[in-house]
Order: sequence, then structure tokens, then C-alpha cells
Amino acid sequence: MALEVAKDWYAVETLGDGVSRIHEIHVASWLRCNIWHVRGRDRDLIIDTGMGLRPLVEEVARLGERPITAIMTHSHFDHSAGLHQFHDRCGHPVEADIIAHPDAANTVADTGYVRAETFTAQPYAGFSHEHFEVKPAPLTRLLDEGDVVDLGDRVFRVFHLPGHSPGSIALYEEATGLLFSGDVVYDGALIDDLYHSQAEVLKASHARLRELPVTAVHAGHFQSFGREKMIEIIDDYLAGGRRVGDPDAWIAGEMDKEASDG
Repeated sequence: MALEVAKDWYAVETLGDGVSRIHEIHVASWLRCNIWHVRGRDRDLIIDTGMGLRPLVEEVARLGERPITAIMTHSHFDHSAGLHQFHDRCGHPVEADIIAHPDAANTVADTGYVRAETFTAQPYAGFSHEHFEVKPAPLTRLLDEGDVVDLGDRVFRVFHLPGHSPGSIALYEEATGLLFSGDVVYDGALIDDLYHSQAEVLKASHARLRELPVTAVHAGHFQSFGREKMIEIIDDYLAGGRRVGDPDAWIAGEMDKEASDG
């Protein structure tokens, strides 16, 4: 039976510190990325843009209040497919060519995570997961280690933290201790075996994060957490845990968990 077209595609959760978490309601919880909205005096930030299946700014009213800088923490399809919707698009130079010329292979959309079970409703009539694609979104600004993103009353420093992907970046606000980590670290099984992942490089990036006096980590997936939990996740990974492994088996396990929890 065909899925119904969703009335609403995005949900917004206000977390404080001018930060909101936006997520795609009808993308499976084991895949959907966190789309972070940070309010500034002069402009706002969007950190990662999800799967881009519905127009983000048009459907989330608060995003129309100020100019927006959209930042891609990395070019994987679940984080970058909505980037084309924004005029001011930022990311690391190592992955600039990927998002300018995306395909299923270089955005890892061909790795088994985009499937019928990924969606609980259609974003629009006639949608098929088999036709999902990331649209080109050439970067208008390149961000590298030490660069600063200034919102007028808030300043975020860029950390280049490769390993999950070669151009993975995180944003850190020294004044508040907030870290937007992308997929460098999150409270789940970490992926270090994609075509351009490097596990040993990811461990080095984790070592850098251990030194940061973070107060909260707003990660690319799942819930936010504090520094103590960040250290626990990093230590678990270093000890050989928190690996996805075979995607089919992992997804089946996550779906079983959802069924039992529901």
C-alpha cells in the first residue's frame, strides 16, 4: 500500500541558548539527521540540511526572520541534500567538489540506508526512495580549521575533524561551550567504514575533542549530551564499540528496537 503524503514534514524543538533542533518527522529515527538552527543578531545559522525533500525555509516559519548561512558539516546525503535551498552555502574545501557534483556514490546514498523503510510518509505525491538524489549545491564559502562564523553577537570557530569523512567539520562557540559536531561524535553507533572514512584519523579527531571544554554537544544524530557523555562515547569507540558494521543487520536491529519501544 502506498504511503500517504505527509501534511507536515518538519518538527522543531527549542533547546535554549538560541538553538533549535529541526528534524524530518517521516524519515526513520535511525537515519534522520539533526538540522540545527542557531539564532544570531544579524543572521542565523542552519547546520546541516537533511534530505531536502521539502522546502525548509518555507515550512519552518522562524527561518524567514533573518538572513541564513547554511553550513554542511560533511557531504553525506542525509546531511547535505537540502543545501541547494540556500543562497549562502558553506563547507570544507575537501568535499566542495562532491556537493557541486553529487551522485549516489560520492554522497553515500548508495550504501543501503535509503530504502522503503526509511520513510513513514511521502514528502510529495509520487515520491519513490529509488529516485532520491542530492541536488548540486556549489559552496559559496569554504570553511577550514580556525575560520570563524560571525552572527553579529555570536562567534563560532571551525574545527576540521576528519575521519568519518575527509572534510568533516564541527563548530564550537567558546563563550557558551556549545559544540555542533556533525557525525564526528554522536550518541549512537559511529560509521568509520565508508569509501572515504579513516578510522585512525577519526580517533585523532576524537582526541582533539577530549581537550575541548564543551558544555553541550549538539550532534548530527540523536539527542544532545554533555562533556562527560562525549568522553564516554569516545572511550567506547576507542575500545572497539559503537560500530555500525553491516548496514542491513544494523538497520534491522534498530527497527526491532523501535517496534519493541513502540
